[in-house]
Amino acid sequence: MRIEQNYSLKYHNSFHLPAKTHWFVEYENEDELSRILKDELLFKNRLLSIGEGSNLLFINDFDGVILHSCMKDIAVINETNDSVLLRAGSGVCWDDLVAYAVSEGWGGIENLSKIPGEVGAAAVQNIGAYGVEIRDVVETVEGYHQLTGVKRVFTNELCHYAYRSSCFKDSDHEPYIITSIGLRLQKNPQFKLDYGNLSSMLRGSVITLQAVRDAIITVRRSKLPETETLGNAGSFFVNPVIPRKQFEDLKERFPLIPYYPEPARGAVKIPAGWLIEQCGFKGKREGHVGVYEKQALIIVNHGGATGEEIVVFARKIRNAVNDVFGIQLVPEVKYVV
Repeated sequence: MRIEQNYSLKYHNSFHLPAKTHWFVEYENEDELSRILKDELLFKNRLLSIGEGSNLLFINDFDGVILHSCMKDIAVINETNDSVLLRAGSGVCWDDLVAYAVSEGWGGIENLSKIPGEVGAAAVQNIGAYGVEIRDVVETVEGYHQLTGVKRVFTNELCHYAYRSSCFKDSDHEPYIITSIGLRLQKNPQFKLDYGNLSSMLRGSVITLQAVRDAIITVRRSKLPETETLGNAGSFFVNPVIPRKQFEDLKERFPLIPYYPEPARGAVKIPAGWLIEQCGFKGKREGHVGVYEKQALIIVNHGGATGEEIVVFARKIRNAVNDVFGIQLVPEVKYVV
């Protein structure tokens, strides 16, 4: 167990903001977490459990306790002729888990390659890319209640997964700290290549898990900045899902508007990046903050930005999109005050 006071979070948030936390606590196993949850320190302070901080925006210093998991075990829990149930600790780097699964020939998460963050946060966020979401493979999520310290195992259904959402993100839901997740992966993978330009990139190639992973990494590197060199949290806004009627009205005004049908909901998903680009923000910079020149969905810290500066800039983008399209963008990034 590691306990630090007045600890810098600069390397625990991908915006590289110079925020600090009053207390920082890391644990390596469930026994240590159980002890922490019974400690008087947690009864006197606010508590926030984080992963790599790739989806967080610290607006100020955090006056409380930051918890971070160092549970990095990966193990096969169950195996059949067709699949494996893989259990991964919440502190495992998500892309390391994808690389491991691909190397073993287990399919289901290869489309989620190169997404930053750790396993626990991935399950909370219901990460997704190229037509795949983590909920497609999650079988169980294990966690401890923050207030009682009682362990609980959630089935996929109990996680209430939705687009970039789960019960663990719901402020009305009882607070849990995730310790591990169970993923059901396939030995005979069914590839999903019908999203974006993935199929065209792989045309003429032998389709393998590694080929799909390599193609996705290539695409992501061509469009997205590396957080090590340019602070960012990936997609800043959720792609809005709007009613079909609203979409039809917009299409009359903007015939080239891209979209993805959501027939189950009678709705349509619109790429937030396209909306932002049409409002003139792609590549725009104001002081230390700007929009990435290759992808309008990404707000970047050019160096020296504060959380408040990013909030103000994001608000300008939201107001512009609402004025032009009548669509309220919702941040995918969690604001921490």
